[in-house]
Amino acid sequence: MKKSLLALAVLGAFAGVASAQSSVTIFGVVDLSVNKIKNGTADTTSMQSNQLNSNRLGFRGVEDLGGGLGAGFWIEGAMSSQDGTAGGQTWQRRSTLSLYSQAAGELRLGRDYVPSFWNTVFFDVNGANGIGQGLNLIATAGPFSGLGAATFVRANNTVGYFLPSNLGGFYGQAQIAAGQGNDLNKYWGARFGYAAGPFDAAFAYGQADVNALSDLKTFNFGASWNFGAAKLYGWYNENKFANAKEQVYEISVGVPLGQGEFRASYGSNDTKGTSPAGANLNPNDATLWSLGYVYNLSKRTALYGGYAEISNDGASAKSILGGTIQAGLAGNKSSGYNVGIRHSF
Repeated sequence: MKKSLLALAVLGAFAGVASAQSSVTIFGVVDLSVNKIKNGTADTTSMQSNQLNSNRLGFRGVEDLGGGLGAGFWIEGAMSSQDGTAGGQTWQRRSTLSLYSQAAGELRLGRDYVPSFWNTVFFDVNGANGIGQGLNLIATAGPFSGLGAATFVRANNTVGYFLPSNLGGFYGQAQIAAGQGNDLNKYWGARFGYAAGPFDAAFAYGQADVNALSDLKTFNFGASWNFGAAKLYGWYNENKFANAKEQVYEISVGVPLGQGEFRASYGSNDTKGTSPAGANLNPNDATLWSLGYVYNLSKRTALYGGYAEISNDGASAKSILGGTIQAGLAGNKSSGYNVGIRHSF
């Protein structure tokens, strides 16, 4: 109740009708860890955010319009706990306005996550965070470097549609993003799935305008099954650009243990074809494995720690932690561990 009243006071500066909202909520995550990483022969010890969950501060609200209709907003920005900065806060994680219908679904406008991103998040025990996440195997160098980077996770100027939640377990969304003068911001994609009881599965496709040579095309699918004693996850992602193809898969498991969860993952990157410059990409593969444990002090606070390792072949230079020293990493290992704490509110 106190959070809702405070949110109304803050948002009063933005909208004079804030008091008419059915509900307004302030939410966020603060996550901080110490990481010891070795990339090739380079060692880095650093404090990092976002290793269990992504740091954020957000406001969301919903108004009941009657007759099964509603309107809502969601604004959410990032921050860095290690130095207290918010990166010139622009609410860049998500900034959307929605119209809801119980019968017809949701129409959502603004900056939002793209459909082709979600399967690599929901079907990984680590989500999209940490040294053990499967996304560490998605190329950040070579022919895919920078391609679709503006729309790999989120896109600006989107128009999205979400199916209603009363379809017997079926769910889905479709989205298009206008470039508005910048072709690198153009994107379209869709995701559809089915969830019932312990089972969940979905597939997605996305296409981003990159340059005159080719579009970046992403296809992926994933699934999870909760056996009670353990939850098994898996996903496959394929990126195509011109004559280059990157195929990545990951399997992972979460096992309840005490007041927390033991986590393990294994993934592989198989890069094929040739780069736009004609270089042979076939030797540039990589594998990842990780172990970790999350200990829940409460529903909102957790301690965590883990170890991860990527083995690079050929010219592959993938790291378990971006931003660390990576000179001489190509063809060598990236390995390390971290310990941290996360609190949500």
